Amino acid sequence: MTLQTAIAIGLLMGIVFGFALEKSRVFEPGVIVGQMQFQNFIMLKVFLTAVATGAIVLAFLNGFGFVKLAPKAANFGADIVGGLVLGVGITLAGACPGTTLAQIGAGYRDALFTLFGGLLGALAYSYFEPRISSVLSMNGPKTIFTDYVGIPYWMGALALAAILVVMLVLLERWQPYSEEFGRNYDGDLHS
Repeated sequence: MTLQTAIAIGLLMGIVFGFALEKSRVFEPGVIVGQMQFQNFIMLKVFLTAVATGAIVLAFLNGFGFVKLAPKAANFGADIVGGLVLGVGITLAGACPGTTLAQIGAGYRDALFTLFGGLLGALAYSYFEPRISSVLSMNGPKTIFTDYVGIPYWMGALALAAILVVMLVLLERWQPYSEEFGRNYDGDLHS
């Protein structure tokens, strides 16, 4: 694949992702805060759909030999601490790193502060990374789940996608998208 082809594919995927992000309204602070309060599940539905779609695509690409998997070693300490810090930041800001740019594009002026804070955080992390890594390095195995159960990756990925689709159907029956769309949970702790 040429560099120009890779750039074109990346731009096309970015446009599709941006369109889906905007249409789902996942970038809105109220939707993000509502998810963190377990009152609005639009964000969870979109993310589960993305994981299921990614699993199907990766199953196809791996199953037909287009890509080879190269799992990274699990870093449990960093994953736990980083996930907690990211979750608290998302809850407080009503934005995640990806949605901040969508918020800026949609005219949310507060998102400029979130972007600036994220850039400062990345700069601070790059400075302190050697010390943080030495404290949080608890590397786990370099394996994937299908290695433990003895099935090909593509088969496990398709099974995961099927489980996620069932979860999505059940979640949609419990909390229909049409009833969640448009409700504002931004800062509302008592509804």
